[in-house]
Amino acid sequence: MHDEQTTSNDMTLERVLDATPDLVWRMWTDPDHFSRWYGPAGVSVSDARMDVRVGGRRDVEMTANDGSMQVRFSGEYLEVVEQIRLVYTEAMTDTDGNPQSPDTEVTVELEDLGGRTRLVLTHAGLPQDSHGATGWAMALDKLASHLGGLAA
Repeated sequence: MHDEQTTSNDMTLERVLDATPDLVWRMWTDPDHFSRWYGPAGVSVSDARMDVRVGGRRDVEMTANDGSMQVRFSGEYLEVVEQIRLVYTEAMTDTDGNPQSPDTEVTVELEDLGGRTRLVLTHAGLPQDSHGATGWAMALDKLASHLGGLAA
């Protein structure tokens, strides 16, 4: 299921995944799992550090598979309700962790559908010219594929 809504600076995507909320939660909160699916096509996570608790920090570094680009994001966890809701801030940063863009806010909501999970992702505060919906749609496709590989 693909449902995209884009307003001025907010983007919402919804997917139904063939995995339990527990497993989907781990995809978002375990750096090893997160590194295997996060990011648009052609980009891989080269480093992910996550202190998943309210006030905890998250740092993610993505690198283009051809080595042409490297991007870092940092943020703070604002809300952590295990297997239900995860909210964190995110901003592009330089190599020293200094913000290079305004904070945005990512909300991940999970709903148990009896062995499957409805995931609703909202990314608020995106720049007007952002390709956030496209990048997130690619990332969620990679997430679904990664989950399928775990089930096999």
